[in-house]
Amino acid sequence: MTPKPASPGDHRIRRHFLPDLCQSQPVFLLVLVAELVALLLSITATGLQHFSWDVLAITSFYVQWIVLVCAMLLCRLRNWLAGFSLTASACFCYGLVLLATVLLSLLGQWFMHWLARMATGGAVGALFPVIDYWQLGENLLIAAILSGIVLRYFYLQQQLNDQQQGALEARIQALQSRIRPHFLFNSMNSIASLIATDPERAERVVEDLSELYRASLAEPALTALSRELDLCRHYLDIEQLRLGSRLRVNWQIEVDPATTGIPGLLLQPLLENAIFHGIEPLPDGGEIRVRITRKARQIQLALTNPVAIRPGNLRDNTRHNRMAVANIHHRLQAHYGDQARMSTVIDHDSYTTLISWPDTPPPL
Repeated sequence: MTPKPASPGDHRIRRHFLPDLCQSQPVFLLVLVAELVALLLSITATGLQHFSWDVLAITSFYVQWIVLVCAMLLCRLRNWLAGFSLTASACFCYGLVLLATVLLSLLGQWFMHWLARMATGGAVGALFPVIDYWQLGENLLIAAILSGIVLRYFYLQQQLNDQQQGALEARIQALQSRIRPHFLFNSMNSIASLIATDPERAERVVEDLSELYRASLAEPALTALSRELDLCRHYLDIEQLRLGSRLRVNWQIEVDPATTGIPGLLLQPLLENAIFHGIEPLPDGGEIRVRITRKARQIQLALTNPVAIRPGNLRDNTRHNRMAVANIHHRLQAHYGDQARMSTVIDHDSYTTLISWPDTPPPL
């Protein structure tokens, strides 16, 4: 039986409904559940009034060995099983647990018989024990019921995680793809005006625009900071056609862009927001300052843009900025949870966005 090969880039095929039993936490939980099962079986066998610690010790010995051996086997086979269909993988896991239960039950009967012979100097019983089929059937039935429940729980948990992951990716994708329509219209107008006077530059603008929209349609994931900076420069090159010397950008990159990870299209919307609300309303334009540093295993970004000081303008800019900031904040929370931080500082003539996220390397 050969597992079905996964298509390149399809990460969902390689996922398995079983937890990673090579990790200590899921194994500890299995051991805890197994001990509770052993306690329940012991109480059922002797009754609470005549509870026997000896019966609990023997039952725990059987149950824990079955659980630990099955966990070890499934740990080794998990990646291999991920290549099979869900039905085949679940049936294999279920059969493996039952087979291990039968073999370990037979080994346990032989071990107990051997202990009895050793205690009597070999005077009692034959060399090989008579198989207790009733006990074997009882162990097999218990294992069939409990393993079925546990495997079903793992399957439902994985289905829930997949649904949550799918919804999360869709949400990130929706947030990531929000490049303002006015930017597209302005870019098309700039291209149209350049076709007759400077066709080579118009071609470069088309290439810059295609790079931006290709990135907005890509899978939501971490990317290298160097890639994000390239996209930002494509964007700024397009905006420079309209704004000319009114748009100035001061870059202060104090980290290695090639080895620093950043959520895709995180910086470009901040620049777009800064230009739309900060540079465009000012007759003389202004300077956008972008500083990226590393501190205490966190990447810190500070982006500052000027704001026009007119009655009501700062209040309006603040309201619109909050919409863009909320968009980016949701994406950071989706990627990093509470490990990411975002805040804004509003001065009388400047607006600063501060962001920090865990220092994680980009995917290869």
